[in-house]
Amino acid sequence: MNPETLAHALLAVLAPIAGERRPGEPFELSASDIVLERPRNRDHGDWSSNIAMRLAKQFGASPRQLAEQIVTGIADVDGVASAEVAGPGFINIRLDAGAAGALAKTIVDAGTAYGHNDTQAGRSINIEFVSANPTGPLHIGHTRWAALGDAIARVLAASGAKVAREYYINDAGVQMERFAASIVAAANGRPTPEGGYAGGYIDDLAARILEERSEFLELPAFEQLILARELGYEHQLAEQKESLAKFNVHFDVWFSERLLHLQNANGGSLVDQAVDRLRAQGHVFDQDDAVWVRTTDFGDDKDRVIRRSNGEYTYFAADAAYYLNKGDRGFEHKIYLLGADHHGYVHRLKALAGAAGDDPEKDVEVLIGQLVSVGGARLSKRAGNIIEMDDLREWLGTDALRYSLERSPADSPLALDPELLQKRTNDNPVFYVQYAHARTHNVGRNAADSGVDRSEFVPELLTHETESALLGALQEFPRIVAFAAELREPHRVARYLEELAGLYHRWYDNCRVIPQGDDPISSVHRTRLWLNDSAGQVFRNGLDLLGVSAPERM
Repeated sequence: MNPETLAHALLAVLAPIAGERRPGEPFELSASDIVLERPRNRDHGDWSSNIAMRLAKQFGASPRQLAEQIVTGIADVDGVASAEVAGPGFINIRLDAGAAGALAKTIVDAGTAYGHNDTQAGRSINIEFVSANPTGPLHIGHTRWAALGDAIARVLAASGAKVAREYYINDAGVQMERFAASIVAAANGRPTPEGGYAGGYIDDLAARILEERSEFLELPAFEQLILARELGYEHQLAEQKESLAKFNVHFDVWFSERLLHLQNANGGSLVDQAVDRLRAQGHVFDQDDAVWVRTTDFGDDKDRVIRRSNGEYTYFAADAAYYLNKGDRGFEHKIYLLGADHHGYVHRLKALAGAAGDDPEKDVEVLIGQLVSVGGARLSKRAGNIIEMDDLREWLGTDALRYSLERSPADSPLALDPELLQKRTNDNPVFYVQYAHARTHNVGRNAADSGVDRSEFVPELLTHETESALLGALQEFPRIVAFAAELREPHRVARYLEELAGLYHRWYDNCRVIPQGDDPISSVHRTRLWLNDSAGQVFRNGLDLLGVSAPERM
């Protein structure tokens, strides 16, 4: 019996009580309104609910009176061993061993689908993250946003949402001209221009362009700039894509900023159209020969210029066009994961959503990630002033790096300990979880060698206290995934896996899957193999949501 089934059972018990205590009044409660929690003290049962305390006043009874009525009804439900009232009106419910143990087979049969839920079903979500300028290598900040953004997308998809991971390529604007000028200077043996990009990677790009285009140095200066900009951009973007792929992060959409400024057949662009569309919503006004958006109507600290008096568009204009374009592509909800220096974008984007006719509180979400530091990390030899994603990945490994970046909330500063992350001990969280998964496979291999298989399943035999605790945790996994998706907090999955690993190890120490000595194979050994394999499946599913591998041997 899972929490959803138990919630429906409680709902069925409540319905006649409502009819008795509130005759003629509609009963509008749903199973989702019934909150079930695991008691901290397992002696209090498998599940606890405060539903009687929440409904007592509405039902015209004291919390304990209502709880006692509910307990009388729920105790007769198949799969419930006992129920009792605790404290001011809590209801503690204990499942019978067979009902609790049946979960092991449910998980094994469900396989990779276990943990998936429909709490986000029907939602079309665009999540944009990383979105670095294509003018240099990805650095440590991008690494954190890449891990978090991808994990958020994974838990949303597992919860039923239609999700698109999007990378906004900042390939328009003055930074591209500075990038080109830096490459040209390097190719011609000149120093980096003021405000340009320095580092060995610029020299590498220049050398690559000279090798591909032998005539480069003979071209006029303006042609060198154009060629350097386009080839340098092409090579640098390809490197960023390769870095992300090696980090197990893949995007569905790579959106070029240039598309927003591209003139269509009618002589306009998406930016031009964005101004017209915002004006039609009644939030655009003209002042001092400039065009403004009245974003203060939606909580922004000041109105925003969208087109300057000289006719040039601002960055806000591109933001507006891009936001509207996401909606035009069918994404009702937009999530932006931005760096710690982008706090000013929160009000700006929400105001933009309001000016576009959307609900700023529902249709756009801005998550600000905090800085991350790595003790002992060296600045990139190529880039000179940053710690590169590729260097971090090669040093610490994809699994350790991703897991460590994902096991803390995005809005908390993070300091990683490289020495710890490279240890093969239980102090290293990713090793601890991966080792638990590998142990489930080792148990499975040893069971096969000893003749123990899953030909029999007798769930009522899973009565040891460590089995009850392990089953209780396994049952929680779908709720954890749904909660992580709702709050955009994949660290909840990581912390859950660490707790599950501890419970699995304790079970392993107390319950044998393989008979001892010359003891015969019995039903309990075969049934425990189901429990072992169900734990392994949840470890795999959870690690996959974090983009981390689940090794079978360690």
